[in-house]
Amino acid sequence: MKNKLKELPGLFLTFFKIGAFTFGGGYAMIPLIQRETVTSKKYISDDEMLDIIAISESTPGPISINAATFIGQRVAGIAGAIAATLGTVLPSFIIILAIANLLDLVHDSDIVRYAFTGIRAGVMALVVKAWISMYGKIDKNVFAYIIAGICFIAVVFFNVYAPYLILFCGAAGAVYSAVRAGGGRAK
Repeated sequence: MKNKLKELPGLFLTFFKIGAFTFGGGYAMIPLIQRETVTSKKYISDDEMLDIIAISESTPGPISINAATFIGQRVAGIAGAIAATLGTVLPSFIIILAIANLLDLVHDSDIVRYAFTGIRAGVMALVVKAWISMYGKIDKNVFAYIIAGICFIAVVFFNVYAPYLILFCGAAGAVYSAVRAGGGRAK
């Protein structure tokens, strides 16, 4: 238990840094979370990261906070979950508090508007990088491509609510796995 407690400051600071230097929400944080927790700190493996992203996306709340909570719990139990979650949330809380106090002074500024245009472009690049990174690690088969295509069409053209798609994907994956397992036994 004492070894786990030694991890708390590191967890907090790691996720504080991620929370402080990432713009664009949870999906923009995924590449940083992956780099810091898998590559740099080696808190978790690449496979665990994929599982945590899947679970984080499937549970209520922002994906980055969910991921931080799951990673913190894996590393140092409940205390680790709290440390990682606070580390992720605290920078945003502090920044929003400061911006709220300054908003009346800068809300009509062209410089601020242009800065956010640039930030949005950078965030899009981070999201695409996360997609490419995760795509390289998933199983590639006809079933996966069909499910991805259905979900893409459902979101883009029919504005289907994401939790319904997550339930659909989970059910489809369970049925697909059961059918494949059943087919394997018959041989």
